[in-house]
Amino acid sequence: MLRAIGLMSGTSLDGVDAALVETDGHRVGKRGPSLSLPYAPELRAGLRDLLDRAPALSPDAPQVKAMERELTLRHGEAVQALRQKAGFPHVDVIGFHGQTILHQPQAQRTWQIGDAALLWRETGIPVVHDFRSADVAAGGEGAPLVPFYHAALLGAEERPVAIVNIGGVANVTLLDTDGRVHACDTGPGNALLDDWARIHTGHPCDIDGRLARAGQVDQAILRDLLSDPFFHRPAPKSLDRQSFHRALAMVSRLSARDGAATLAAFTVAAIAGTPLPQVPRAWYVCGGGAHNPAIMQGLRQHLPGIVASVAELGWDGDALEAECFGFLAVRSLLGLPISAPETTGVSHPLTGGRIVGAAGAV
Repeated sequence: MLRAIGLMSGTSLDGVDAALVETDGHRVGKRGPSLSLPYAPELRAGLRDLLDRAPALSPDAPQVKAMERELTLRHGEAVQALRQKAGFPHVDVIGFHGQTILHQPQAQRTWQIGDAALLWRETGIPVVHDFRSADVAAGGEGAPLVPFYHAALLGAEERPVAIVNIGGVANVTLLDTDGRVHACDTGPGNALLDDWARIHTGHPCDIDGRLARAGQVDQAILRDLLSDPFFHRPAPKSLDRQSFHRALAMVSRLSARDGAATLAAFTVAAIAGTPLPQVPRAWYVCGGGAHNPAIMQGLRQHLPGIVASVAELGWDGDALEAECFGFLAVRSLLGLPISAPETTGVSHPLTGGRIVGAAGAV
């Protein structure tokens, strides 16, 4: 078993998650501890600006380089804080996802900022980064990448079973009765609701689903949102955080409560309508959406079978994505696949990631 630290900065832009995981690339041994370090408001605002302007930006633009450095240094702080929390164990590798600021797989483009060489210098630990570009270059969607980790954790769970990960974008992993792994992005996760809550409450999210639970869903707007061509595409498929940004304009005439209720219903309906080859007997939910009672209530109303938090499996749902990139870093070191035709649409199982700070590194 190798010991890895996984780092994840998701499309919610709230901070960096870090987690320890021990794995041989197939099985998962000890997991944890984990932690989250929030971003300063200035860093979060800077990253959001990059998201809004990414199609017109160059990777060498001064603003991009400045944000990349600040982001990487914060990741370095997360590594050191986690090592301290764990008692300074030996760590073999860091899995560094970076921050996605643009994802356009149909144009064969995916862009994550983060300076892996700087992170290696700051921590002294080899770094695997750039997990998505090989898949996209080979014609895959480049996302989601969590399914192999979900499958490794599910182990002996009765199948078919699904994991629903609701971050800024939502995705689902299905482990079918033959042990095959299927996955795709489902639609918006928390991103739209977070943006709406920030506008109307000043908070970074709809805390405890208060806005959404107090409002009424505008069914006409919801039908319009669900008519988007994305929902008629077969899986696998993936999204950029900004793919459904127009939804905010569509709900802008609604009250804060009704807008939140409609956006939460959009997330739920998109998950419920996901094309899967088998109907899961159980759906286990992780990511920030698992903490929103409005979303969880909606999922229980619209999904067949059991709907529960991954906490029911003994997992820390807030650490899963960070753990995943530690797991994928080890798979990358060993040349094992991190994506497959059923998860990203790539033509054959494919490894990915580049290594900095090890012999033969690139």
